[in-house]
Amino acid sequence: MTHVKPHHRAAVSLALALSSAVLVAGCGVLPGGDDSRTVTVWLMKGSASPEFVERFTSDFEKEHDGIDLDIRIQEWTGIGAKVKKALKEEGGEGPEVIEVGNTQVAQYVDEGGLYDLTLESARDLGMNDWLPGLAEPGRYRGAQYGIPWYAANRVVIYNKDLFAQAGIKTPPRTREEWITATEKLNTGGKQGIYLAGQDWYTLAGFIWDEGGDLAKETKESSGDWRGTLHTDAALRGMEFYQQLQALGEGPRDADEEHPSQAGVFAGGDVAQIVAVPGAARAIEEKNPELKGKLGYFPIPGKKAGKPAAVFTGGSDLVVPEHSKDHKGAVEVIEALAGKKWQTDLARTMNYVPNKAKLAPAVADEEGSAAMAVGAANGRATPNSPRWAEVEADNPIKGYMTKVLTGGDPATEARKASSRITRALDVGGL
Repeated sequence: MTHVKPHHRAAVSLALALSSAVLVAGCGVLPGGDDSRTVTVWLMKGSASPEFVERFTSDFEKEHDGIDLDIRIQEWTGIGAKVKKALKEEGGEGPEVIEVGNTQVAQYVDEGGLYDLTLESARDLGMNDWLPGLAEPGRYRGAQYGIPWYAANRVVIYNKDLFAQAGIKTPPRTREEWITATEKLNTGGKQGIYLAGQDWYTLAGFIWDEGGDLAKETKESSGDWRGTLHTDAALRGMEFYQQLQALGEGPRDADEEHPSQAGVFAGGDVAQIVAVPGAARAIEEKNPELKGKLGYFPIPGKKAGKPAAVFTGGSDLVVPEHSKDHKGAVEVIEALAGKKWQTDLARTMNYVPNKAKLAPAVADEEGSAAMAVGAANGRATPNSPRWAEVEADNPIKGYMTKVLTGGDPATEARKASSRITRALDVGGL
């Protein structure tokens, strides 16, 4: 665990300390040393560079006299159990601020231990401008517990040479244009697109575009969830996925990591993949000849001017209920989630800032700029505290394979919806 040590003030002279003690005692107040306090922050490995952490720490301490920052970098592996333990710490022994995955907030709230930040969100943090894919999963039963920190989402990464050879001069802006372009690219031994059969995050975007969802709560704040893959809207999303997936040779029974789609794309015969822009680094490492030949565009929507809905990943910042310093925690979050450090983080890490109006911060980086456009229409997985149960034995993947290998979509969707419903059942039935 990397540990960024707080700065320590110079010791006060003995004479001054004694003099101050006499003065304070004379006013009827017990002496207690200087007023500085430490705010401990847990950030996840890879979320921010060491240089960013150092810049932020130094600047924050200069701007907030009396607060020392103790930023500790955590590993993602096993973090769930560690956070749950920290949330149960009483007496202010745990961290004041914790970075968590945006889709994890509901689970932590449901199990107890998070501080309600609704008032601060409305008053100080500009909650009305947050990206919905980060803000919505941070909200649970009408209260805001997670404060959006940064976002990342999928775009289309394409091979500029293959587009030029096919006579495609500009990236498609609509689904119809996307299919037409991909059909042109799917010739001469080239794959128009490599889309694995179980890339359910991409499918989710198509379903959301049609007005559907993976699961819905039967009544707001009821806790009663039902799988909805069998609805007409969700089936239309799967129909488009099937049409697009057929324009390449992606496996029907595996996801995008088996094999790694970046490795397949690096072979040079694939025109497009759907991935986060960061995948370009892996592609270029495997095939340096592709450096400078990769382009990016937002996943096209049904109409020009509005990109497709996308799954928004990223992180929220939360405060434990038992934190000894809620005020200090909010000050740290206000800085990390504010314009200055959002801009710095986005440029440093090629992330999407937490507000659409801050997107110009990454306008000069093609991949991040395309990601920011898509993020404005971003969504998150259903905000059930039991959604992790669905992903643990994901019925959506099996459903997709069944449909792509000839199964009846409506029948298979209803089966998958039933499994999702059972996984989300708070009674565990």
